[in-house]
Order: sequence, then C-alpha cells, then structure tokens
Amino acid sequence: MADLDPIDRARKAVTDRADLPGMSLMEHLEELRKRILNSLKFLAVGFVVGWIFRVQLYDFIQKPLTDLHYSLNYTHPTDPINLYIKTALFGGAVLASPFILYQVWLFISPGMYQNEKKYVWPFMSATVTLFLAGAYFGYLILPGALKVLIGDFGKHFTPMIMVDEYTGFFLAIILGLGICFELPIVIFFLALFGIVDAKFLLRHFRYAVLAIFVIAAIICPDPSPVTMCLFASPMLALYFLGVAVAWRVHPSRRKAGAQTPA
Repeated sequence: MADLDPIDRARKAVTDRADLPGMSLMEHLEELRKRILNSLKFLAVGFVVGWIFRVQLYDFIQKPLTDLHYSLNYTHPTDPINLYIKTALFGGAVLASPFILYQVWLFISPGMYQNEKKYVWPFMSATVTLFLAGAYFGYLILPGALKVLIGDFGKHFTPMIMVDEYTGFFLAIILGLGICFELPIVIFFLALFGIVDAKFLLRHFRYAVLAIFVIAAIICPDPSPVTMCLFASPMLALYFLGVAVAWRVHPSRRKAGAQTPA
C-alpha cells in the first residue's frame, strides 16, 4: 500500500470496510438527520447560556481593544444586538462543541472496526483541547496584532473601529487558529483509515510547509515575515505531532502490534 497515492488508498480503505454491517441510503440519511437535530439542540442550549452571559462575553471580546484604550463604535441601531447575538452564538458553540463532536463520532462510528472505536474519548478530548489551545493562542497574539495595525500602520489616521468589523476580525483570528490547530485530528483520521502514513507525510513535508505558510499569510493580520512565522510555527509543530499520530494509529502499525506476542 506504500506505492498507492492518497486517492487509491482512500478507495482501498472503503473497500476493506465492505465487510462491516451496512446501512441503506435511507438509514444513513435518517441517522444524519438525527445527529444534525441533536447537534442543533445542543447548540441552542449553548446559545441560551451564552445569551445569559452575553455582557461578560462582550467584555472578553473587547478586552484586547480596550487594553489599548480604543472603543467600539456603531452606525446602525441594530449593531449592538447583533454583536450580542454573535457573541452568544460563538460562546454557545464552544460550550456545546464536546456534545456536537460526540454526535459526529456517533455518525461515523458504524463505519469503524471495534478496535478503532476505543479512540472516541482521546479524539473528543484532543479535539476540544487543540481548538481551545488555538483560540487561546489567537487571543494572546491579538493585542500585539492590533497594536501593530492601529498603533504603527494607522498612527497617521484617526481610528473609528466599528462593532461588526471588529467582531468579524476577532472571530476570524480566534476561529481560524482554533481550526488550524485541529491539523493532528485530520491527520489522525486519514491515518486511521490507512489513507496516509508517517512516511508519506514526511516525504511531502515541503508541500505541507508551503500550505501552512499560505494559510498563515491568509489569517495573519500583519504582513511582516516575523508575525507570519509566529502564526506558522505552531502549525508546523502540530504537523510533526500529526506525523507521530499517523505512525501510531496507521493500520499497519496496529496490525504489527496485534501480532507481537505478549
């Protein structure tokens, strides 16, 4: 399987699972509908909790700006309530994410072998931890990015920072880095199903570096090379973590471990 490209490996992974208990198309759609509805219920509960604490969430979002002695402005009467709705939805989504991830796992688990289902709790805990770590990393570097953008590049101008634009910028940084930190989880599933392995990831490392720096350039608010490297460095570290994960969970590795006498 080492000579196969990722597409052929994916096809082989699907073929190898043909002996698993199957579901009809309607059963798959019904299961998908059930999981989506359950996820929406958890999200609704999270939104209610987020709405209760909307003022605290607003203070949390605005803090990087107020620490620099800037305030938010708005031009439309609905901007403040839209801000509260966005922050409540954002906080509710983070709060409900473990339950939503469990619904995702329940949907994909019928296509997995029994020995693969043991990864459910490591998967959920690692996914939530990595997302929160990425979001926290974004929150830590956001004040510095604002200082550069407003204090350095914008020092000859009078800033009028609008509520909706700042909120979109804040969420882009926080969510962007939170999602980027999920790279080891993506590699985990690709390796678990035998689509990639550690050798493949190391052999194509140069392309991964290029992709990581392109992503860093997109989400980086400051075009300077130093700041771009600051964004890219944790993703490079996570890529190597993904290589270690791929080596550990790849089917060939698990099969060799199963054949090793106790």
